[in-house]
Amino acid sequence: MNKAITIYIYRLIMGIASALILATPVIKAQSATSTSSSSTKLPEQVITAWSMLPPLGLREPAVVDTLLLNYYLQAVPNDVTTAFATTGNLGGEAENMIYMDRKPMSAFFFHDALSFWLPELGNHKFYNSRIPMTLVSYNTGGGRESTQDRLKTTFSGNVNKRLQIGAMLDYLYSKGSYANQATKDLIWGASGSYMGDHYELQAFFNHYNALNKENGGITDDRFITDPAQMQGGVAKIDPKSIPVNLSSAHTRLVGQEFMVNNRYKFGFWRDLPPDTTQTNKKSMGNSPRGNRDEDEDTVPRREFVPVSSITWTLDYVSSRHKFINSNAQEDSEFWKHSYLSADGTNDQTSYSSISNTFGLSLVEGFHKYAKFGLSAFLTYDIRSYKQTPDTIAGLDPLPSGLTPYPLENRIDPKATEHLIWIGGQLTKQQGSILRYDATAKFGMSGRAAGEIDLLGNVATSLPLFGDTVNIDANAHFSNLAAPYLMENYVSNHFIWHNSFGKTRRLRLGGALTYSRTRTKIDFAVENVQNLIYFDSIATPAQHGGSIQVLSAGLTQNFKLGILNWQNRVVYQTSSNESILPLPKIAVFSNLFLLFKVAKVLDVQIGVDCDYYSKYYAPDYQPATMAFCNQDKVKVGGYPFMNAYANMKLGKTRFYVLFSHINQGSIGGNDYFSLPHYPMNPRRFQIGLSVDFTN
Repeated sequence: MNKAITIYIYRLIMGIASALILATPVIKAQSATSTSSSSTKLPEQVITAWSMLPPLGLREPAVVDTLLLNYYLQAVPNDVTTAFATTGNLGGEAENMIYMDRKPMSAFFFHDALSFWLPELGNHKFYNSRIPMTLVSYNTGGGRESTQDRLKTTFSGNVNKRLQIGAMLDYLYSKGSYANQATKDLIWGASGSYMGDHYELQAFFNHYNALNKENGGITDDRFITDPAQMQGGVAKIDPKSIPVNLSSAHTRLVGQEFMVNNRYKFGFWRDLPPDTTQTNKKSMGNSPRGNRDEDEDTVPRREFVPVSSITWTLDYVSSRHKFINSNAQEDSEFWKHSYLSADGTNDQTSYSSISNTFGLSLVEGFHKYAKFGLSAFLTYDIRSYKQTPDTIAGLDPLPSGLTPYPLENRIDPKATEHLIWIGGQLTKQQGSILRYDATAKFGMSGRAAGEIDLLGNVATSLPLFGDTVNIDANAHFSNLAAPYLMENYVSNHFIWHNSFGKTRRLRLGGALTYSRTRTKIDFAVENVQNLIYFDSIATPAQHGGSIQVLSAGLTQNFKLGILNWQNRVVYQTSSNESILPLPKIAVFSNLFLLFKVAKVLDVQIGVDCDYYSKYYAPDYQPATMAFCNQDKVKVGGYPFMNAYANMKLGKTRFYVLFSHINQGSIGGNDYFSLPHYPMNPRRFQIGLSVDFTN
């Protein structure tokens, strides 16, 4: 114990010392700037960020990760969302239990369980900065046997005001608090953009390699809830010594995405009123011609007005999943069936997609009557699948009870799909009174034939008591075919061949935000028919009826001097909890002091609490990375609390964190996120982030 405390103190001292050293040049620069005359003061660095939206590459503003508040939360595995079902380790498999925030099932379902940590089109950021920007962060915590380390860096630089290049690296290595739970993720990528008058380009390439040890959960929950009973009266237990179900299993997920969005705009040039503030200084005083007339000192200006555009977007995605278990005895004990091999498991499944989207657009705002933008597009997608060959079908005689479908329906290990969609988009992005977008997409061939996907969003603002209420509303209707791998899959422990109908969804939602009272109210309702889910035996199933989900959320923040209290409450209910179980109540509350020290050090000190009500949380199936229904164990009803200190000095952020401070006291010991997967025990963590922009 003394050795562990020594290590914690050493890390704390080194982290704070590093922050002070790295921040010193920033403080000196700020001091020099403040003492210089206004004529030599450099303009402040302004960084903007955006994400690209499919299918035509519209840009949506994004946040640059330099904020002080709650910086520490990114190091707590189960605080990614208000209700997060996770295997426990940072970088581990997880599912968002806030239903309205869930992403739809992807074509390669293995990716879904790790999507919170992996890059993709929806979360990739582009930056625009006058001065090159480098953001570097390092977080660490735990002891020698349970170390959690993460190094992230983001670079962006502008060659000129139109051309930008960038790169990123994210390395996460966490041994985990429990046996055989380690994760190791290496993510890297490069990006670039060009915003010209006629031509625009947005492009990125991202690669990831995620390796996760699979322990199958602990063998008996009482090692957490009542360790004294399991150890003959000894109440304290080393988490690494708790027995787990699997000792030699791991998952590897490797993938990449290359996306390039090209847009060429047609339009005209128009003259603007001369800028009389920008004069040609060569005409003043030192010029041999002397002073010019006022008309000669003004700078003529023109701007390009786009009228229409053509767009081509290429999106290439590939990924492969591998599950290996080299322990044959555990293989036979943990899984009911071993279809392909009784000597262990080596499953491999791969997927690739080449998607081309061509669009024609009329641009919003080129004329006073052009109040919106209008686009039409066509998408052609080629998807390829490769999986483990079904060798059972060739055996004679056939082993009894192994093949779950008739031999004539055996699955080809290679398959290719050709999918075509057509669609249109209506957008209004300009103006402060009303903004909206509507996208319609219709499937024309292959598995996509007959698909419908309609999405609309509206945003407006209304004055109220001297401030503004922001109102957002959205609607979504879809009728989508099941992904190929939900109907055709072969592995050692699971083989299925299904014929599912299309899943229909209708969702209506909205939100009200009032900044004066720091209040946000959001609500949504969804009706889903033919829902595809993983059942109690971990295979895909389809519920033929309809399920309704109602959700309402309240975000309410309070401030009194330096005292702040942030609160988020979500209520949700499912009309069929045996098919779609959800925690009814989820709460995040954060009480903290926010103040400055010596006018240069920003400090946030507080305690937070994450809580959701008991429900039948899903089981996790390591062989398929799937979350499956179960009705034997309830999870939840436990407050997970963190004590922390966030600080920001110049462009350096750092934190000190005691996560799960209430372990064994408030809430007892029932701290499970999934059945047989406990949350991390109490641990000390620190983090450091530096913005190297000047």
